[in-house]
Amino acid sequence: MKWKSLIRALLFVIVFLVIAWFIRQQFNVTADSIRSFILSFGIYGPLLFMGLYAIGPIVVFPTSILSLAAAFAYGLWPGMLYIVIGATAAGITGYVMGRFFGDSVLKFQESKWSEKIYYRMKERGFLYVFVLRLIPIVGFDILSYLAGVTRVKLRSFIIATVFGMLPGTFAYSLVGTSLASGDRQLIFIALTVFALIFALTFLFRNKVRSWLKI
Repeated sequence: MKWKSLIRALLFVIVFLVIAWFIRQQFNVTADSIRSFILSFGIYGPLLFMGLYAIGPIVVFPTSILSLAAAFAYGLWPGMLYIVIGATAAGITGYVMGRFFGDSVLKFQESKWSEKIYYRMKERGFLYVFVLRLIPIVGFDILSYLAGVTRVKLRSFIIATVFGMLPGTFAYSLVGTSLASGDRQLIFIALTVFALIFALTFLFRNKVRSWLKI
């Protein structure tokens, strides 16, 4: 992960905040009204979130928005649960696509950046998926495809995905919850936690590459 990736992530949150502030000021849209609209879907609301997440690898939907929206509407822990389920479903979608199309179509082994990962994942799939979810120096969907292509066991893939993405999921959930509260102090804390997690990802990226020998 490079500085550009960290900056893009932070800019995304900042732009989201600016847009939210603008809409609130110009159209008198409050956090309660937005939350009420999402909650009006009832039981179908969480299902909609998770369904959109699941098809993310196919339609390239910006799931970061879904992560913030889930926590915004349902709170920190319920929102985090829906994000984890949805993101895991998205991972499985990518995994199945990798298994279905195979390396003869995706040809990951011909890409310089993924050649070493491709062959090493065949040997230590669970470890690679877990660490690369925790320190995402490889794109979420790309890693899912690779896991499918290299025949990582589905159970191992799911467990590694769930536990590996918990810190990042918590950060998104905290930001979404803070936006819903409107508490400036909580928003500041949430953004600080978000920035720290991404900064740690950047700082440890070289050590991860060295440790995984990629």
